[in-house]
Amino acid sequence: MEKVRKLLESKNIRPTYQRLKILKYLTESKEHPTVDRIYGVMKKDIPTISKTTVYNTLNSLVEAGVALPIIITGKEARFDSNVMPHHHFYCEKCGKILDLKVECEHFKKGSIHGHSIKELHGYYKGICKNCL
Repeated sequence: MEKVRKLLESKNIRPTYQRLKILKYLTESKEHPTVDRIYGVMKKDIPTISKTTVYNTLNSLVEAGVALPIIITGKEARFDSNVMPHHHFYCEKCGKILDLKVECEHFKKGSIHGHSIKELHGYYKGICKNCL
């Protein structure tokens, strides 16, 4: 929890109990959870937490560069604490989102056709190996 506290403080985010718990869950989760999933988990430990608190916390984390929103289906945002450039694979059968390490030479160069690249967002859709 101390690592999470230091991360929040380094980004000038006040480390409230709710923020600490949400970020800790996000960093430990590999499922790229939705707001509803995070809220459901937090509600068990913090019965007084509101969905608005979860939304506001996630927005703060995204603005501070501590988390990334992932929007692949267009139906919902999922969240990832891995802010290093990487791609995602979305399984159309089970709905899981998996991290993929895919090298992108344009991103490494920092430009494409003379345009400066600041961020990388890449995803694939298909059927994961567990659902095949």
